Amino acid sequence: MTRPRLFDLHGQVAVVTGSSRGIGLAAARALAVQGATVVLNGRSPEAVLPLCQALRAEGLSVDAECFDVNDVPAAIAALDRVRTRHGRIDIFFANAGINHRAPLLEFEQAVFEQVLFTNVTAQWAIARHAARSMVAQGHGRILFTGSVTALRGRRNVTAYTAAKGALHALVRQWAAELGGQGVTVNALAPGYIRTELTRVLQEDAEFDGWLRNATPAGRWGTPEDLAAAIVFIASREAGFLTGQVITVDGGLTAVL
Repeated sequence: MTRPRLFDLHGQVAVVTGSSRGIGLAAARALAVQGATVVLNGRSPEAVLPLCQALRAEGLSVDAECFDVNDVPAAIAALDRVRTRHGRIDIFFANAGINHRAPLLEFEQAVFEQVLFTNVTAQWAIARHAARSMVAQGHGRILFTGSVTALRGRRNVTAYTAAKGALHALVRQWAAELGGQGVTVNALAPGYIRTELTRVLQEDAEFDGWLRNATPAGRWGTPEDLAAAIVFIASREAGFLTGQVITVDGGLTAVL
């Protein structure tokens, strides 16, 4: 008798925002490798469409929707188009986000508000729209990208920390509301991962040395380090996992 493959996502449809690079792209590829039809997202067709072609050349099932998460009506319309083409959305990974670094006393309020809008308000509105169809079909997985900066203080990221802390709280609150309807809600809290968002830190020799010494794993994380956790959270096998913030940081927050 053939045993079913663990974490098999064949027949499921996933949407990953901010998937033209970094964590989002690694997640999209991992979900597609497990059999999901994955809709990639980015603001620019020039960035997203070649990625779709490359992944299709690997035999993966991918599609594309280009929108800026700050344009919530456009994002919601894109989700509706995905449902029209594919019939459903089973997995929604709200990964797109921005950061801005500046000392607290110099941080402009307008910038603070923009970071919160992109990382919290837009995510709330777009993911809520996805949740409606998930509730109607009785199954869904919603995943947000949180951050270890919401668990441990860090200088110069006051808006990002506030936004990710809000997302962590939202995960628990949404889980309370959606848990009985077949929809799980969780977040990843990545440590320091080599992406565009952390480039300035990667190029800072002092910070790089501190991170390597402070992290038990002794290195920066990669987007691929998060892929297995993302696949597990998205799977049917993770149906009893909800309301959780899962830290993937090489042990950074486990030590003093």
